[in-house]
Amino acid sequence: MPLREARKNRLALETSPYLLQHADNPVDWYPWGEEALERAQREEKPILLSVGYSACHWCHVMAHECFEDEGIAQQMNEGFVCIKVDREERPDLDDIYMGATLALNGHGGWPMTVFLTPEREPFFAGTYFPPKDRGSLIGFPTLLARIGELWKEQRADLVAQAQQLTGHLRARAAADRSGAGALGEPACDAIAELRAAFDPVFGGFGGAPKFPPCAALELLLRAHRRSADRSLLAMVTRTLDGMAKGGMYDHLAGGFARYSTDERWLVPHFEKMLYDNAQLARVYLHTFQVTADPNHERIARATLDYVAREMQAPDGGYYSSTDADSEGEEGKFFVFTPREIHELLEPRVAQLFCAYYDITPVGNWEGVSVLNTPRTLDEVARPLGLGGEQAGELLEVARQRVHAARQKRVPPQLDDKVLTSWNGLMLAAMADGARILGDVRYHASAERAARFALSTLKRPDGGLYRTARAGRARLPGFLEDYAFLADGLISLYEAAGRFASKPDPSEYLIAAKGLVERLVADFSADEGGFYATAHDHERLLVRQRDGHDGALPSANAVAARALARLGRLLDRKDWQDLALATVEAHAAGIEQSPRAFATSLEVIELCREPAVELVAIGAPGEGALDALLAEAARVYLPHAVWVVAAPGAPRKDARLSLLRGKGLMQNAPAFYICRNFSCLAPITDPTQVVPALEALSRETAVNLHCNAATD
Repeated sequence: MPLREARKNRLALETSPYLLQHADNPVDWYPWGEEALERAQREEKPILLSVGYSACHWCHVMAHECFEDEGIAQQMNEGFVCIKVDREERPDLDDIYMGATLALNGHGGWPMTVFLTPEREPFFAGTYFPPKDRGSLIGFPTLLARIGELWKEQRADLVAQAQQLTGHLRARAAADRSGAGALGEPACDAIAELRAAFDPVFGGFGGAPKFPPCAALELLLRAHRRSADRSLLAMVTRTLDGMAKGGMYDHLAGGFARYSTDERWLVPHFEKMLYDNAQLARVYLHTFQVTADPNHERIARATLDYVAREMQAPDGGYYSSTDADSEGEEGKFFVFTPREIHELLEPRVAQLFCAYYDITPVGNWEGVSVLNTPRTLDEVARPLGLGGEQAGELLEVARQRVHAARQKRVPPQLDDKVLTSWNGLMLAAMADGARILGDVRYHASAERAARFALSTLKRPDGGLYRTARAGRARLPGFLEDYAFLADGLISLYEAAGRFASKPDPSEYLIAAKGLVERLVADFSADEGGFYATAHDHERLLVRQRDGHDGALPSANAVAARALARLGRLLDRKDWQDLALATVEAHAAGIEQSPRAFATSLEVIELCREPAVELVAIGAPGEGALDALLAEAARVYLPHAVWVVAAPGAPRKDARLSLLRGKGLMQNAPAFYICRNFSCLAPITDPTQVVPALEALSRETAVNLHCNAATD
């Protein structure tokens, strides 16, 4: 039966929304797997590997222009075994073949289009190709025809080229696994790199496009704590304030888009990714602890609220992303014109709204306006004869009304698959929100996500699945899944004792311990650190063991952080030693490009600073306990571990060393400040908490002396 009569191709059986988007293509798509790979070898056909993700704008463009075209599909089907991969489900494949794309072209991106031999070795790679030749850009049909001819006439040359490129990829991976050794103080070199790239006008580092530099900002926050250098904090606040004012931030619903296409943070690429919002929420929370700036708290809350409201499934898992496009147009859901605002609001309020959010007749992007706030509320209210407080009240009511009207538009497509690693990141952000802000809603959201992860995403053998959707969990977990989820569960354990719903949050600590034990057993590399894939994973061309950060923090670094945190909580020196050895396994890379290893630098600091343990004893939800913890949460202590325990309650972690000898003081909740398990006198007066913790921070911070900034 012709494929078109069958209507659906093999992708119809998949769970990934991205793959399902291509299930109606006339292309004879396969998911990655034995069926496709065996066919390629049996028929001696090259593999056409297409990699993308659901929220990718240019993936949609190429799908519509090429993969939905009957003629192009026929070319693909006749000459190739066509495999479609969701990069978010299979980061292992994406990493390998993106390496090939970068090696061949010097740049990469998605959609990623790679041609492989039947042995899966790449010989040609690119990104987007149009349906026809377009200037210097080769059209996809032309490319297919040319590669088909070369495969028939010069196959040996292509195979040799593929083998050479594969050798390069393996050599690079081997180089990444070399250079283990003790490190000095690489933070100063990373700071120097960040100073050189910093944009003092708009914040951020480098020019357009600008991505949210979360790991770098966390590094600078920690460096400011260690050095008291206010210029480091200024780089953080200038960047966070610039992003919050720009169009990358969703001023109506909260949350952030993936990146800004310009240096001003004005025009975003409109997709929203769970992992960006998790990392951004945390850095705004941590900066709020340092600055006490209510705007930083506001943005953190709005981001967490957006995720809990729009990105969390009823069963608790967090969704992956929302698209950049709606109704086939990029950004259509998010932009406005003055006429649309005046149709919703009374004239004076509409005028205020348009002035504050920069909505003009000419627009700031393709004739329409992306909401942003280049001027303060006082600056726009004064010419309208409004006071700041009155204008703020009017603006908030108007914002809610405009948001409600926007919700009636056709929304961007939701990628509702749940990814274990991304859920771990968001779990940690929600837990931090609960602990720092004392908000039970964030604790409830984190608990629901944890329950989902520890049930649906848990394999019968105790391992993890990578992804779940529509009640179906599948694919073996990667290092990042184990590391990020363990790290998130530790954060939830540290926060949960404050809230009445969980008198004994030990299950989170025990679950994190089990994941770390599995991680060490299944992913350890002989050269130090951890492989991205488990020992029993499908054999691929290259087995990666990366230590640098990307859009996600380094899985090796987060694994090391989880080891170090658990090592302190459980008094496991072997795990603390393994944490440091894990990052030192990437010493050569850290010394060469320290800025790219910001999360690893965090682990180095964590391992080298004197251990700080904070223990609070009191009944969850009790006012006196909450007062102590609210004060403690005001202080930025990035390397402390926290335990909040109910007095006398039976606990699964009853042997936890940190709890020995600690109880209520004269029947009142008590706060214990400890260094290497040696504690100061317990505190019962909330007013004494902040001075004691600030003194502790000064005493335990390993001083950082870098060259000052020069004009």
